[in-house]
Formats: sequence, C-alpha cells, structure tokens
Amino acid sequence: AVVSTQSTGELILEEETRLTDRVTKKVELGQKDTLQLAKQVNDYQRKLQDTTRKMMAIVSELSMNQAETMKLQQEASDKRSSVEDAYRKLDMGLPPTEEAEVEWQRMCRDEEMKSTRIIQKQQAEEEAEQYTVPGGVTTTAEPRPNAYIPDDLTELPVPRPYGALAPFKPTEPGACMRHIRKPVVKPIEI
Repeated sequence: AVVSTQSTGELILEEETRLTDRVTKKVELGQKDTLQLAKQVNDYQRKLQDTTRKMMAIVSELSMNQAETMKLQQEASDKRSSVEDAYRKLDMGLPPTEEAEVEWQRMCRDEEMKSTRIIQKQQAEEEAEQYTVPGGVTTTAEPRPNAYIPDDLTELPVPRPYGALAPFKPTEPGACMRHIRKPVVKPIEI
C-alpha cells in the first residue's frame, strides 16, 4: 500500500507539473500576443491622435479663411457704396469725397506756391541784374541815382547826369542807435 501511495503522489505531481507547464506555455504565448496587440493599439492611437491634430489644424485654418472672406466681402460692399455716393455727389456738383476735396485743395495750393516761387525767382533775377555794375561785377550795395530827368517842358525827358552834385543818401541807422535818446523838441517862443 505504501508503494501505491507514492506512485499516486508521483502521478498527481506529474499531472500537476504537466498542467503547470501547459498553462505556463499558454501564458507566455498570451504575453507575446498581448505585447504585440498592445503595440498595435498604441500605433493606432498615435495615428488617430495625429489625424485628429491635422483635422483640427485644417478646421482652424478653414475658419480663419472664412473670417477673412467675410471681412473682404464687407470691405468690397463698403467700397461699392462709397463709390456710388461719390458718383451721386459728382452728379450734384459736389466733391466726391472729403479726401478728394482735401487732395484738390492741396494740389491747388501747390500750384499756387509753384507759380509764386517762379515769380519770386524772376524778381530775384531782375534784382540781381539791377545789382550788376558795368564790367560784370555783382554788388550787394543798393544802386544810387546818378542821373535825373529834368522837369522842363521845353526839353525832352532824357536822363541827365548829376555830375559832382549827386544827392546824399544816408545809410540806415545801425544797432547802436538804440542807446541814443531821441531829442526832445522844444517849442520856439517868439
């Protein structure tokens, strides 16, 4: 009976060992499959996140383009209405826009300033000719009269030179004159 107990115990041990080995092999195969499946699931999740990110980027870009389109349409309609208003004002004989009126006034002012500059330039040239003395020398001194036109009705009004008795022309008072007091005129008693 002792022998049969050992053999039964051994048989049970062998059976358990065999079952344990089978279960261990199944677990190892399951782990490999699980690892492979986990990697595939992670791959699919990463691809799904990338695709979702790309879709969100495209959607936001689309909404930006829509907003820009709406803004440009609004600008176009505003421009159309301002052009129509300008034509109406032109038909009434008014300036089309305030900016156009300001621009027109600026252009007129520029033309006027240009013509004024031309006139001033001509006057400066005439004045420069006046200060040119015989011999081609230019001077800044104001020319003094060296001839007069006689008042006689018997003679022709041709200028005559003064000669040695030219009229005296005093210079303008300088800056030092501010220190000199003007004389007080006393009344003359007779």
